[in-house]
Amino acid sequence: MSDREANRPSPSSSVRTGPSGRERIAALIPHQGEMCLWDEVVEWDASSIRLRTRRHRDPANPLRSGHRLRAVHLCEYGAQAMAVHGGLRAGEGGGVARPGVLVALRGVKLMVARIDDLAGEIECTAQVLVEGESGQQYAFRICHADTLLAEGRAAVILLPAK
Repeated sequence: MSDREANRPSPSSSVRTGPSGRERIAALIPHQGEMCLWDEVVEWDASSIRLRTRRHRDPANPLRSGHRLRAVHLCEYGAQAMAVHGGLRAGEGGGVARPGVLVALRGVKLMVARIDDLAGEIECTAQVLVEGESGQQYAFRICHADTLLAEGRAAVILLPAK
């Protein structure tokens, strides 16, 4: 199985596609403007999401330093994928996702040193591993073409609803 095939939501009869552009994404997460890193939701279901972006090439990307975007920032891309997924799931039930705080990264593997020099799009799949009333843990995989760039797990503590 290629990394691209592995970077897809799990098979499900309830996979959703449709309008998923940057404006929709920005409405779901607290990160706005240039800090909203994803351009498109490709597909999602109750347990996973697949997103795509070209923002890693943007010279105005706020995560850049020294004119480079280092691979460690893929962890933020993974965390934002979690937030988008949470927003889509909550919205489907007529609600709004509770805000969360990233509290841990585990098992992170970076396969490259930087990502600003990669032509084309990068894709992320994030999958719910554990969830409860007070938090969630996701696994994420980020690829460019058929090459794995980063993978890991992220944990979020959910804050009380406002």
